[in-house]
Amino acid sequence: MSLFKPKAVPPLTGEDRRGAMRRAANARGVVCAPDMETACLIVDLSEGGMRVRLDRGAALPREVVVVDVAQGLAYPAEVVWQRTHEAGLRHTEAKSLRGLAPARLVAARDAWLRAGGR
Repeated sequence: MSLFKPKAVPPLTGEDRRGAMRRAANARGVVCAPDMETACLIVDLSEGGMRVRLDRGAALPREVVVVDVAQGLAYPAEVVWQRTHEAGLRHTEAKSLRGLAPARLVAARDAWLRAGGR
């Protein structure tokens, strides 16, 4: 009998299922979708996802673009889960909103400029 028994590893649940490390972001953002624009706080960010806290409890469509106002970046994303004022998103590569923006990000660039982006 050993004094040091290996601990049972709990099954992966909720936030523990991530493949990439999260880092706290605490960045001001804007969530954009057709006919919708709402302020948010980017709570944490990883290589393939993010968690945002919405300014108001609006239901998000499946696909959105999240704008990091300070960084001038747009993250095309898919909403994975949403609970009242928070949502988890899976995003693709960030796109710069400085200079010329692709046509699909023009609304996000306009939202960034309205939010004080430079």
